[in-house]
Amino acid sequence: MSHPRRLAAAAAVLLGAAALAATTPQTTATATGTGHSQYSGTVPLGTTYTGTAYQLTDPSRGGQRTLDALNQTNNPGVPFNDADNVWGDGTPAHRQTAAVDVHYATAVTWDFYKAAFNRNGVRGDGVGTTSRVHYGTGFGNAFWSDSCACVTYGDGATPGRPPTSLDVVGHELAHGLTASTARLGYSGEPGALNEGTSDILATAGEFFAGNEADPGDYLLGERALEGPPRRMDRPSADGVSRDHWSPDLAALDPHAASGPARHFYYLLAEGSGPKVIDGVAYDSPTYDNSKLPGIGRDKATRIWYRALTLYMRSSTNYSGARTATLRAAADLYGPTAPETAHVAAAWTAVNVR
Repeated sequence: MSHPRRLAAAAAVLLGAAALAATTPQTTATATGTGHSQYSGTVPLGTTYTGTAYQLTDPSRGGQRTLDALNQTNNPGVPFNDADNVWGDGTPAHRQTAAVDVHYATAVTWDFYKAAFNRNGVRGDGVGTTSRVHYGTGFGNAFWSDSCACVTYGDGATPGRPPTSLDVVGHELAHGLTASTARLGYSGEPGALNEGTSDILATAGEFFAGNEADPGDYLLGERALEGPPRRMDRPSADGVSRDHWSPDLAALDPHAASGPARHFYYLLAEGSGPKVIDGVAYDSPTYDNSKLPGIGRDKATRIWYRALTLYMRSSTNYSGARTATLRAAADLYGPTAPETAHVAAAWTAVNVR
């Protein structure tokens, strides 16, 4: 899951706003289609009937669109067309299936942001995201581009495993939210917090979806990406991430350096120690050997979002994130509330003081 700023220059050329606008279909009627996805089962899709075919354009979510990049890297994307509004067959061999996963997960993220934060779209401007699937050949990643508020998805480095699952899509869209609010950088500790934010909001969105085929969990990319998933309860389990803050953290890749942010969120939401949540076993340690209760995922998510959108800046580091989340918790629950005390304790438990 690449970050937008690293690919921004290329994406600006590939997906310039003018090129994307040129592909906008002339739509006449809103409809609800049925999608057979690879990762999320059978799902509803917001579509539009053009008079001759249905297309993956959702007027109810700001005109959200999903396009086919035709396995090219310089194509702005063309609409998918379907005669009966039944999309994909649940296998990656069907070209529509990846589009179903992305179109559905993008709609879930829109609904999650609206329900949790009263936010209209990724950038808060009421404009839906344009997505492209089938980018390049053997491209195993996905990336957000600030220039066009759009996301691009490859078919996977391993055939049949496109990076289009609920949490991967949610992760990329959260990069857009960060780019339109705190504008966290993409190196050092700001980069770690940028990646951590995407994992946090992707996780919260996956739980929000309530999808039986892909239930919410504290694992990132476990269904679609190569290698061990990024865990939130014990980030070091992937072999590269850190559980706790250390002075050399800023020198790591931002994904690995995001470990303490992910771990903080898990501890704040669920608490420390072994437990089973929705059939998945977790065991979260603490730097200071403290035993922490959780305050619940909803409260933890609202605290992080408020801190990100009001108090974090492009240069915010881990110490600044502690201050920002304490301010956010005090705003929401009061400076002497248990929730605010739990925020402080969770940061101490990942060695951020």
